[in-house]
Amino acid sequence: MATKLKIEGQALPNMPWEDRPAGSKETMWRYSANPIIGRDALSTSNSIFNSAVVPFGDGFAGVFRCDDTNRRMRLHVGFSKDGINWDIEEEDIQLTGGDEEVGKWVYGYDPRVTWIEDRFYVTWCNGYHGPTIGCAWTKDFKVFHQLENAFLPFNRNGVMFPRKINGRFAMLSRPSDNGHTPFGDIFYSESPDMEFWGRHRHVMAPAAFEDSAWQCMKIGAGPIPIETSEGWLMIYHGVLRSANGYVYSFGSALLDINEPWKVLARSGPYLIAPREIYELAGDVPNVTFPCASLHDPETGRIAVYYGCADTVTGVAFGYIDEIVEFTKRTSIV
Repeated sequence: MATKLKIEGQALPNMPWEDRPAGSKETMWRYSANPIIGRDALSTSNSIFNSAVVPFGDGFAGVFRCDDTNRRMRLHVGFSKDGINWDIEEEDIQLTGGDEEVGKWVYGYDPRVTWIEDRFYVTWCNGYHGPTIGCAWTKDFKVFHQLENAFLPFNRNGVMFPRKINGRFAMLSRPSDNGHTPFGDIFYSESPDMEFWGRHRHVMAPAAFEDSAWQCMKIGAGPIPIETSEGWLMIYHGVLRSANGYVYSFGSALLDINEPWKVLARSGPYLIAPREIYELAGDVPNVTFPCASLHDPETGRIAVYYGCADTVTGVAFGYIDEIVEFTKRTSIV
């Protein structure tokens, strides 16, 4: 008899969920009422997408990318009882405690949030002479204490692991350039104190076009990795340069528990790619970009939140054991 997959994390029986549609054979499926957050949920918002959510209290909290009608990239707090219907605050996040050299707000986008030990850590793409990884922590989603930027410009997609590894904080990132990066590999870094980052290790590069075209130009980590008995489950995005521009899809990989820069398996097919009208049409067409997930270890359910066409927010569902099996069965490693 096969051993049941062990999944770490807090029990979350109240997480959002919708059963797989009748007749569907998809490993992940979209919520039938997508998008769950429209572009105009705030009085000043042009778009709301690429955002992070976590369990909080008896419901959920999140940090949301809300580009305003000046097209300035801002971060806002939001709360929800069910993970589907969100109340996002009109005022953007005000960071406190940052050194004056890095504390001046320029822009911020694509946040991730995770609970480690006794507080929530937030990472985002922070403007400091170009894009880099900003860091902060909060305990109440009211006061956000800014830390030092993790890396030099240029870098994006800073995604922390939900616990220390070998006694150190751990983060995935994607070194890049100052524009619409036509390249990108995923790297792993460690820190003893959330200030000094080192022990940089290469995780994986874009795939060869002939092996997996949807991820052949650049890749980047998505939601916080999930610890399982088969390794860290990492949902990540990949980009194809097509005749109609960039196409953003997402797939899955398994990383070694103790040495997460070692890839155990990596899906050849994608899990979700632009297909629905809200993913195909928007400010940036043909984008499905995952930034957060909720999961319940007991049922194995997972809900992945993703930006759609850089305009609105959607959610997709699946079972972690099925995604792990899919990753191993279709692996191109």
